[in-house]
Amino acid sequence: MFLRRRATQAEYFDSPERTAEELQEHYRGLNRINRRIRFERPFRLWIPELLGDAACRRLTLLDLGAADGLLGRELTAWAAQRGWEWEFTNVDASPVAAAMDPGPRHQVASVLNLPFDDASFDVVVASTMTHHLATDTEVVAHFREADRVARRAVLICDLLRSLPFMAALWAYVGFAGEGRALQSDGALSVRRGWRPEEWRRLATAAGLQGARVWKEHGTRVLLARVKPDRTAGGTSEGPAPLAPDP
Repeated sequence: MFLRRRATQAEYFDSPERTAEELQEHYRGLNRINRRIRFERPFRLWIPELLGDAACRRLTLLDLGAADGLLGRELTAWAAQRGWEWEFTNVDASPVAAAMDPGPRHQVASVLNLPFDDASFDVVVASTMTHHLATDTEVVAHFREADRVARRAVLICDLLRSLPFMAALWAYVGFAGEGRALQSDGALSVRRGWRPEEWRRLATAAGLQGARVWKEHGTRVLLARVKPDRTAGGTSEGPAPLAPDP
């Protein structure tokens, strides 16, 4: 059956042969698409839902695979409108992405071996980064490292592997005039994407006790884990997502 297994073919813009100029235009194109599809929405919705509004008044956050830091800028501005102070640190393996990030906190590093102490950040997030990892072993390491450096919660969002979504995204990117290479990579990203049951298995392998995985709108798969609150002697893992898929 088509898309029964995730693709392993590397995306065009993940090739080391791409020049800095090509990558810069690629990131700009992704940003245009991400703004149109409101890619920050799952994080606006679920971080307050998972932690509660009171806990969101001041947060330190780590964005894995942050590219030029657009997600952090969008969420910081949104939080400020609510009177909240969110401080982002961005991590990406690409020096080109780091050079494009106007923020003061960006490190070039692998998500498989993060250069931070345990519980360094209140919340660790990742948006459409996980599908760039090639193997289950790498995904397990990514989940484990994200959980290790998170003090309160982990929230990871990526693409749902489905034929209708792949066709829709291919058509949308082409209609937006972003170029054939980005259009092809968009479709391949979906083919490299995930099903909820796959992430549940990998989260268990990573030791993420209590992690919840669900899909939204036929386009996204999400993983969330709220860590036990031991600062006040509590053991609650916080609110569950509103309507996770079984």
